[in-house]
Amino acid sequence: MSGRLEGKVAAISGSSRGIGLAVARAFLAEGAKVAINSRDPAVADRVAEELGAGAAGVGADVSTEAGAKALVGGTIEAFGRLDVLINNAGMSAALPTLELALDRWQKVVDLNMTSVFLCSREAARHMLESGGGSIINTASIMSFSSFPRRLAYGATKAAVVMMTRMLAAEWAPTIRVNAVAPGYTRTEMVEQLQAEGRIDLDAIQHRTPLRRIARPDEMAGAYTFLASDEASYVTGETIVVDGGWLAFGAFEGA
Repeated sequence: MSGRLEGKVAAISGSSRGIGLAVARAFLAEGAKVAINSRDPAVADRVAEELGAGAAGVGADVSTEAGAKALVGGTIEAFGRLDVLINNAGMSAALPTLELALDRWQKVVDLNMTSVFLCSREAARHMLESGGGSIINTASIMSFSSFPRRLAYGATKAAVVMMTRMLAAEWAPTIRVNAVAPGYTRTEMVEQLQAEGRIDLDAIQHRTPLRRIARPDEMAGAYTFLASDEASYVTGETIVVDGGWLAFGAFEGA
């Protein structure tokens, strides 16, 4: 039995770990071929080798024009085409705004927002000539809800949602552009923030209606759906996968 993504080729930025890696595994299971991306080519190659047949490593810094071209070009070189781009690479900056240095702000903007523009533009140039494709961006619950000490992250993720809508309108009907907005997920980035004392996962679990933190693989279904033909009439949309976080507005005991 063939998978929902049989015959499709996907490039996933920031896919050597976390949600990106979980999505790569899901795409492979659904029959797609996948380009694994990390800034470090050795890491990208190692993860692709671990994933096995159907995966290829593409080392590139997607926050640069050269890196965006390398990701798209490397995917086409490895598999002959590009059907799906997932803009997943990102970073956080969890600290008070008065302590947010300009260089840290710029790094977050470059990776979380500028890379979406650069990689989408490069992929679209290919997809518009080849007859179509799908672009899926990784947004966040912080695209929709304000969090203290997350100015750079929240601002860039809010921008990703608007970029998704604008590109969907501009590139229709040839390219569908959508986004997934994950809630708190047990990724290496979140675990590091917990270790540094910048977030409290116990409190987050209690605040979440489903009373737990998501696993990375629980995000993958939204991406596989949006990349599949089942979502052929879906564009400009952001699917929130947050365990009910945004739906819950009551104070404790209400």
